[in-house]
Amino acid sequence: MKTTILAIAGRPGLYKLLTHSNARLIVEALDETHRRFPAFARDRITSLADIVMYTEGEDKPLMEVMANIRDKEEGKKVSIAFKKCSADELHAYFAEVLPEYDRDRVHDSDIRKLLQWYDILVSNGITDFEEDLQPTEGDNIKDREEQKED
Repeated sequence: MKTTILAIAGRPGLYKLLTHSNARLIVEALDETHRRFPAFARDRITSLADIVMYTEGEDKPLMEVMANIRDKEEGKKVSIAFKKCSADELHAYFAEVLPEYDRDRVHDSDIRKLLQWYDILVSNGITDFEEDLQPTEGDNIKDREEQKED
């Protein structure tokens, strides 16, 4: 089953896309509340399937990076206290997950957010990142907005 997981700028956490119409999306928070609410075109909404991590070579899709974390952690939450650890510990951990990541363009906050998102997904039983979170037709919100303008 493919699922569209979204990040919404200005809102913490992740959201699952339930349905959409011309003017809005209905999303559900992937936290303990599972609150549903509308997200509008003016919100900066990004599908996790559209995000990549900078590397020294070709950029890696976020889902591949999360799969690497899952393999390292054996499907459990991350073993590092990413909210409190030092920058050196954080980068050492991430280098084990993605050795070729671009150390100049990937910041501490990027790694912390990625690990937080990973924990949220694992808490919600989403661990098959390669299959379940691949882009589905029409997932890219910007593409839908451009199609409306045409």
